[in-house]
Amino acid sequence: MLKSAQPTHMTTPADRVRSLLPRFSRRDIVEGAIIAAAFLAYFWVRGAVVDNPEKAYWHARHIIDAERSMHIFVEGDMNRWVTHHHWLAQVLNYTYFYLHFPLIIVFGIWAYYYRREKYTFIRDSFLASGAIALVIYFLYPVAPPRDLPDLAAQYDAASPAYVHQFVDTMKQYLGYAYDSQSTHAFVNPYAAMPSLHFGWDLLLGIAIINCFRGMRFGWIAIIIGAGLPLTQILAITMTANHFFLDALAGGIVALTGLAISYAMQRWTYPWAHAQLRQFRRAEAQSP
Repeated sequence: MLKSAQPTHMTTPADRVRSLLPRFSRRDIVEGAIIAAAFLAYFWVRGAVVDNPEKAYWHARHIIDAERSMHIFVEGDMNRWVTHHHWLAQVLNYTYFYLHFPLIIVFGIWAYYYRREKYTFIRDSFLASGAIALVIYFLYPVAPPRDLPDLAAQYDAASPAYVHQFVDTMKQYLGYAYDSQSTHAFVNPYAAMPSLHFGWDLLLGIAIINCFRGMRFGWIAIIIGAGLPLTQILAITMTANHFFLDALAGGIVALTGLAISYAMQRWTYPWAHAQLRQFRRAEAQSP
């Protein structure tokens, strides 16, 4: 006697894709709103707090003087060299732009869904370091090297030749300028110190290594995590967007944010959870 064929469900490519995607919850929406609001506020405040190009120019001159006294002022030579190698300038331009904020967003979303136990620590490190940087941008505006030739023409008639040697490679080869009209509301052109391009890529590299630590291919994460800030420090200096001392300050700010995040994980959040449990217990016992 023949058995009737049982209907089978064929798994389509769309079904397989949906199975890989996380299900969204109310917490996801709230978390997304918090992050979006924080970063929008960061860029808005960054673009609104400072509008003093002359002061920013002289602060940049002070940084150059400090680097010259330490014999590490080579950014001008590096920038001038890369302008004669178009392909390398483009690689550094794309590194500066795409291996920073876009990569942070993608990795943050991935960590939120697939490394939830580490995500809050990562998020708080970025937010704390960003808050510190905003204070420094307000107190100590610094012009990037790419802006020095134009600013020197306005405010420093006796400026030395090395101030005029910088070329904005992103503007020259990509046709993109951070101080363009379309980005004016969100970008402070005098926020070179500290360099969060380096600082946040340092945090990103640490986060990547931490998330893949102990796994089979964890050594790849170590290479990527160490390579990101090292590559970015070349990109920010050779494209005339930052000085080496900007990067040093960015690293210090990033590590300070990391320490604050650790303190929050170790003490602040446990205390807040205890207070919340106590409040709920008292509320449940009330008539």
